[in-house]
Amino acid sequence: MAKEDRGFASMDRNKQRDIASKGGKAAHQKGSAHEWTSDEAREAGRKGGMASHRRSRTQGGADVPFEIDRQNNAQMVGNEQMH
Repeated sequence: MAKEDRGFASMDRNKQRDIASKGGKAAHQKGSAHEWTSDEAREAGRKGGMASHRRSRTQGGADVPFEIDRQNNAQMVGNEQMH
């Protein structure tokens, strides 16, 4: 068996998902699974959205830092403010 044909990463995606799901369910039953607070979930969602947006912007152009200034409700790209 070749080295690249072994392990979790080489498995079919559906099989990976099934195994991971079983592990998560077992951890919850055991009581050792992480329980997200609403603040943790909100922060994780914000970070995921920022990363997703950053990836979609860089696919068609240069890698430009992007940030939202929530206080001024404006987008910051590089050092320039956009409204």
